[in-house]
Amino acid sequence: MPIITLTSDWGLKDHYLAAVKGTILNYLPEARIIDISHNINPFDAEQAAFVIKHSYKSFPKGTIHIIGISTEESDKYPHTAIFHEEHYFIGTDTGVFSMIFEKTPEKIFELDIPQDSDHFTFSSRDRFVKAAIHIAQGKKLEELGNKKNTINQKILFRPVVDKNLIKGLVIYVDEYENIITNISEKLFKEVGKNKKFSIMFRGESVKKIHRSYNDVTVGEIVALFNSMDLLEIAMNQGKASSLLGLTVDDSVMIEFEE
Repeated sequence: MPIITLTSDWGLKDHYLAAVKGTILNYLPEARIIDISHNINPFDAEQAAFVIKHSYKSFPKGTIHIIGISTEESDKYPHTAIFHEEHYFIGTDTGVFSMIFEKTPEKIFELDIPQDSDHFTFSSRDRFVKAAIHIAQGKKLEELGNKKNTINQKILFRPVVDKNLIKGLVIYVDEYENIITNISEKLFKEVGKNKKFSIMFRGESVKKIHRSYNDVTVGEIVALFNSMDLLEIAMNQGKASSLLGLTVDDSVMIEFEE
């Protein structure tokens, strides 16, 4: 039974999600359709990449992932099908794929298949679904279009290390308003070498890493490394982003004692 996931910025108000699911089921009634998220901020490729990057490996091998973000095609941003780490990905190559994968995907094909509509505003339904059905039916990826060797690159800001200082930033705020940074536990340990430290942001300072939210009292700030091994700043049962005034692209620094 093929698994097809959907990630988009459609929300749940309009007909877009239902239309895509209905089209899949018309072609492939036995398909299992899984919603990853439809609450991505409009046109926010970075947010979509973050969500997909940290969820796709939890699915069985052979899963097909449709990405419904900024789907309008152009010469610069072609519709693309990818095979990587035994998963399939279909979307517009705006740079979103480069933010999902750590290295160049194993197989990349620019879609060269007709869509079942004369309109070009709903590629997720009219073209991406067609490609997904092709893959789900066991047909070759090579039949979908021309092979490519590269994908469009979008460079994400990486933490900067300056002697005893790590300069990072907020890359995601989740539904609980927990603040997720781009500082990994591995980098923290490599630079810190068990030294005392201060995590600094918006005039606040945290000097301890905890293991869970409940390690501090309700309403207190807590810093921890989450299931993605990224530094997270939160409040026990509180909304850290709003209360601390921290949001995506704000800076977070860790200073280690000499």
